[in-house]
Formats: sequence, C-alpha cells, structure tokens
Amino acid sequence: MERRGFIEVIAGGLLAAPLTADAQQAAKVPRIGFLGNSTAALEANLVGPFREGLRELGYVEGRNILIEYRWAEGKNERLPALIAELIALKVDVIVTAGTPAALAVKKATTSIPLVMAAAGDPIGVGLVASLARPGGNVTGLSAIAPELEGKRLELLREVVPKLSHIAVLWNPDNPFQPGSLKETRAAAQVLGIKVQLLGVRTAEDFPAAFAAILKERPDALLVLADRIFLHNRARIVDFEAKRRLPGMYPYRELVEAGGLMSFGPSYADMHRRAATYVDKILKAAKPADLPVEQPTKFDLVINLKTAKALGLTIPPSLLGRADEVIQ
Repeated sequence: MERRGFIEVIAGGLLAAPLTADAQQAAKVPRIGFLGNSTAALEANLVGPFREGLRELGYVEGRNILIEYRWAEGKNERLPALIAELIALKVDVIVTAGTPAALAVKKATTSIPLVMAAAGDPIGVGLVASLARPGGNVTGLSAIAPELEGKRLELLREVVPKLSHIAVLWNPDNPFQPGSLKETRAAAQVLGIKVQLLGVRTAEDFPAAFAAILKERPDALLVLADRIFLHNRARIVDFEAKRRLPGMYPYRELVEAGGLMSFGPSYADMHRRAATYVDKILKAAKPADLPVEQPTKFDLVINLKTAKALGLTIPPSLLGRADEVIQ
C-alpha cells in the first residue's frame, strides 16, 4: 500500500472511531416508559417528585435518560394500547401507579421490568409472589396499609360527630377495591354507620351515582383509592359543594380542589422513591430480587375554608395532627 493511501486509511479509522463510540454511547441512554393514569396536568405533582428523584440520583432527562410519557386520561380501556406503544419503543423500564395499570403492564409483558409507584394489594391481586421476594418482572411500592379505611372513617366521624350514613364511591373494575370495601364495611359496623355503595367504572357512571346520593341523602361521602376519582376530582368536589356534602378522600388532590379532607400515603413521596427502583434496575438489579416497599409516610390534609362553608368545626386536636391545613 502506498504511504499516502495508508495514511488516509489510518486517518479515516481515527475519525470513524469517535463517531462509532458516540453512536454506541447514544444507544446506551436508557429509555423509561411513564404510564400515567390521567393527564400530564393532573399528575404534575406526581411526575415532578419522580423526576426529582431521578435528578438526585444523577439522571438528567434528555441527556443520560429518556422518558416516554403516555396518558390514559382516566380511561383504563386505553391502557393496553398505550403499553403496546411503550413496548414498541423498547423501553428499559415501565413506571406506573394504581392496580389496574400495573396489572395491564404485567399482562402485556413479562420481560420489561415494571416499577409500581403505588399499587394496592400487589400480593392479593397477583402482581408479586411476596413483598420480600416479588419474583417475575414487577417490584416497587405498595399503597396498602392495615386498617386505612377504618382510620379514614374515624377521622371523618371526628369532624361530623353525628355521622350515621355514608356514601362510598368505588370502582368495581379495580381488583384491589373488594378488600377496601370489606375493611370499610367492618369499620362502619363498629362505628354504627350505614354504608351506601356506588360503583363507578367510567366517567359516564357519575350521574347515576350522584342521583343515588341525592335520593338517599347520606351525611358524607367516602371515596376509595382509584385513579378514576383522581382524574375526575373537580367533578366530585363540585357536586359535594353544591350539595353541602362533607367528603373524605385517599388523595390530597381532592382537598386541594376544594374537598374537605384526605388521609393516605404520601403519593408524591412514593413516586420519588420509585426513582430509586429505576436506578437499581438500570444498574442490572433484577425486579424479582428487589423487595416491595410499604408506605411509611401518611398525610392528613384538611381544607379549613371548605369546613367553614359546610358549617363544620374542625376540632383543635385534629388540626394539630394535620400535615397541611388549607385556609
């Protein structure tokens, strides 16, 4: 080979080497699928902590990690198609919250790791084999806590001392809900409270549920944990305000929207913790070996302005225990 040709070959190889290295580096940027149950606007307070958790671990979105967002807009029937999109994109991990979404992901794939940012009873609904050793491709955080529904009824009774009849919004399509209903009924029986069950599967079911409430005239409304109620929170709170109906919720977002009070796990904290699971999986940990966490932080949020509008007095002892009071 002539000297000039040899030099050109070597130079070309040296120029190509960094380009190849750059291409390999770009190909290694992990891609996360974030499956939201409602909309970007309504879940901003959950996505934010998740992204903060990633940043704290050294991930910069768009630089060394990519996130593909998909939103179900409160419609569980959209989940399979959205999950199929994420699978087609060959995401490395899927992150979602809620039992229906987690079950839909597990049904669609047994190879892509799933991180539950918050799910109901992962053992009871078949998501994991055990909390200590989940098995399969699923791990993350569970929102279940013993006697949570009973605690919500007790707190509501403190605000509404004459509480004797309560309406309960629940989603029959959520596999976790039967357990919550059982707990609600047991607590209500102890407290001597009559329970009116109102199943809501889709947004179209709300008018019938509201009509049933107007007919029975309960003293308060208890909303069980399901993303359809989080997505439709403005609709629920508006109905309660017009009917002067006190409400107890699992999500603080309904209180921020004008509802009376909420008590439940800190979902923002759980989404931040979900980032640590993503980090471990990206560093080659197997979901099967990562124990599922249970909630350790619970928030009591009270809307004092709403209480006054309803003519209710919040006991000072309860205000003192509140994590946040909205004036």
